[in-house]
Parts: sequence; C-alpha cells; structure tokens
Amino acid sequence: MSDIVDHNIFDQLLEMDEDDEDRSFSRDIVTNYFEQAETTFASMDTSLTEKDLQALSRLGHFLKGSSAALGLTKVKASCEKMQNYGNMKDERGSGSITAEEALKRIAALLKQTKVEYKEAEEYLKKFYGEL
Repeated sequence: MSDIVDHNIFDQLLEMDEDDEDRSFSRDIVTNYFEQAETTFASMDTSLTEKDLQALSRLGHFLKGSSAALGLTKVKASCEKMQNYGNMKDERGSGSITAEEALKRIAALLKQTKVEYKEAEEYLKKFYGEL
C-alpha cells in the first residue's frame, strides 16, 4: 500500500517513538491528524456550499501540510490541487480557471479526497491496531 503512505516519511515519524510496542508519540500525532482532518473536511463542505474559494484554498493548504507530515501522498496531492483551484488556478497552479470551474473541480475533488482519506485512515488504524 505504498501509494497510500510514503514510508520514507512515515518511518521518520515512527523513529521518534520511545517505545516500539506502544508507539504513543506517533499514535497521538495520527489520532490528532484524524480529528483535524474531520474538522477540516466539515469546513471544506461549508466553504463549498458558501462558494468561498479563498477558504477552500486555505483549508486545502492546511490539510496538505499535515497530510505531507504523515506521508499521506494521495491526500497531500489532492489537497494541493484544491489549494490551486481555490486560487482559480489549474491543478498544477499555473493556468487560470474561472470561479465557476474552480468550484466544479473542487466539488468533485473533495469527494475523491475524502475517499483517499478513508483509505489512509483504514491503513493507519490497521497499522496501530485500531486506534
């Protein structure tokens, strides 16, 4: 499942655990990430309903950073696209798109990102033996 988690990054987090059995340090970080992601997705849903592109870009940027810190590659990449769309740029952040197109792309992307997040959540819960 290396397409879900980049183990080069995730393993660096695991190295910070004092106890390889209980892994309380990394477990706490992952648990906090889950809570943060759920709150962020709720804010994204609200911002999408309100057609608030700036908020969507900011929220995408925020979740991109915390996803990257855990090595969650798919979620990170999708959040980066959302950040770009929120700035009315294409997925690479170069060409311009309209606000209407940005909202349409974000609506589809948000559904996809939630699926990718659930995959990562299941993977990590399995890793930690159901947090």
